[in-house]
Amino acid sequence: MQIKDDLQTRWWGLEAKLVERFGKKPDMETILFLIGIQEFGGATEKFTKEQKQDLMHVAVCSLFMQSGFYEIEGYDVDNWPHFKQLKPLPDMNAIEQENFLKDHILLYFTTHDF
Repeated sequence: MQIKDDLQTRWWGLEAKLVERFGKKPDMETILFLIGIQEFGGATEKFTKEQKQDLMHVAVCSLFMQSGFYEIEGYDVDNWPHFKQLKPLPDMNAIEQENFLKDHILLYFTTHDF
């Protein structure tokens, strides 16, 4: 239980920093969207609904690259990254999936000096 408590404490710390930076508490989709924008190159254009979904996909793949689950395969003509899955993600229930994602998000923000 201590590992889960530590994860939750670290998560609350990240949320507090994001509130300080953006003025409100973001949900998981918003955090993934922000990471996706960062990984795409910080574009300032308005994104379509499909592009927003693509940015969240870029975020998830980028997060799981940290653990060797994905690698960048290349970029298309619009500079969108394309990923190759290297190994299957572990089988997890919904709570374990959320914690797995949170842990990778925390690692991302730590390694990107946030």
